This record gives sequence, C-alpha cells and structure tokens, in this order.
Amino acid sequence: MTSGIPRRARVLAAAVGTGVLVPLVAAATPAAAATPAVTCTSAKAGLAAKLKKDITAALATRKGTVAVGLYDRSTNTTCTLRAGTAYDSASVVKVTVLATLLWDAKKTNRYLTDRESTLAKAMITKSDNAATSTLWKQLGMTKIKGFLTAAGMTRTKPGANGYWGLTQITVTDEQKLLKLITAKNAVLSDNSRAYILKLMGQVVSSQRWGTPYGVPSGVTVAVKNGWLQRATNGWRVHSVGAFKGGGHDYMITVLSHGNSTMNYGIATIQAVAKVIHKDLAAS
Repeated sequence: MTSGIPRRARVLAAAVGTGVLVPLVAAATPAAAATPAVTCTSAKAGLAAKLKKDITAALATRKGTVAVGLYDRSTNTTCTLRAGTAYDSASVVKVTVLATLLWDAKKTNRYLTDRESTLAKAMITKSDNAATSTLWKQLGMTKIKGFLTAAGMTRTKPGANGYWGLTQITVTDEQKLLKLITAKNAVLSDNSRAYILKLMGQVVSSQRWGTPYGVPSGVTVAVKNGWLQRATNGWRVHSVGAFKGGGHDYMITVLSHGNSTMNYGIATIQAVAKVIHKDLAAS
C-alpha cells in the first residue's frame, strides 16, 4: 500500500527523526530492560508456556519492532507482545472502514448499495486504495470515530486529512475488532460479520501471506494485510487473521515496523504465525 500517506509527511518524518538528541545517560540503561517479553495465559495446561517460548524463539533473531496478539476462544488463551504500541495502519485499517460502513448502515436499517458493495469487495479482496479513499471520504471522521467508540477501540486514531494509511493502530484494538467480527455482539449484526469474514476469506492469493502461514488443513482463514514504506522506521508490514476449525476459534494480529524490506517483514510475521498454528493444533 503506497497511497493513504502524503509524500510531505514522509519527508517531514525523516527530518524530525534526525533532529532528536538522546541524553548520554540513556546509554547506561541495559538494552534488555527496554525489551518487552511475550506474555501468555491459557486455561489449557502447558499451552501458555509453550506459546511464550515458541513465539519468543521465533522473534529472537528478527530485527524491527514487532507486536503480537493471539486470542483463542476454545482454550481461553491470550498472548501479547507490545499490545499498546502504535503503528501506522497501512491497509489493515480497511477492515475498520468496512466495519464502520456496515455499522452505519445498520443504524439506518439499510443494505449496502451496489456501488458500496463493489467498493468494499475491491478494498478488502484486492486492497484497492482508490476504493478505500472513496469510502473513507463518504463515511467522514464523525462516523469513523463513532464506530471506534462503539467498538471500544479507544487507542485507534484515524489518519488526518484523508490519509487513512496513517491511522494509528495497536494490537489491543485490532484484536477487539477481530473479536467483534467473529462472535455475536451488539455492534455488528450477524449479517455484517458474515459479510466481513466472507470478503476476508476471498483475498487474492498474492495477498494471503502473513498470519495464515502454517495454518492446519480444514481450518477456515480470513485475513487482511498491510504494507507501507516510509522515511522513518522502514517498512511497516502487518497481518490480521481469524481462524476456525480443528477444535479452535482464534485470531492473530502481528504488527511490525523497522523492516529492511517488505519480504523481511512478511518472513517475521510468518515465523510467529507458524508456531502459533502448530502449538494450538497440538493442544
């Protein structure tokens, strides 16, 4: 994803980044103290420790700043890493745009128009930027913020001036959104949830990387990815996915920046996804 972000902001970000002076005293702080650890809890004996160990190992040799979220309803398992760290959303915000559109339509008891349906499908299945910009503009900031409030996504900050790709997102809020999409709730209707999952299940093959990597056969996959390069923090590469089958009902969010290339970020996400799928399948 290369639109949804102003070129001027890229240049400005680079300029600001070079003007920060770090006090020398900071060097006395051990690097390890600043590195957050993966935390996991589970109702299934031994699963939390296994996931913590394997996710940590998967990230041990990877560069960049990575945030991870896992929630499995079946075993009441949760894992987090940097859950509150903010990232430029890139294209994963498109799921939020679609959810907002459906939430707003439900309030006035109407179906999506043919035009809206066409735009929504292109936005999710092909990550079409022009379709996203059209829907973002149509909804407007009041409705977008209204949905975020209703969804409890309090840490998500919509990108200003139409730059949806610079929306600030966190693992915590992305996991909240995935939970809303995958279980009955008062925010999204059952039809809306089914529609979002349907489109996320129809993402073109070239964009089905990331969290689905290593998923066991027979498990359904719904995914949306995002990728964006900026002057600071290199490539942002993100993947959100919902998975159901094999006795599990789970969702994974992996957000990252500081990647040297897009493919490097994808490899990092897939290293994490692979061990999560494997550990859950074995539990």
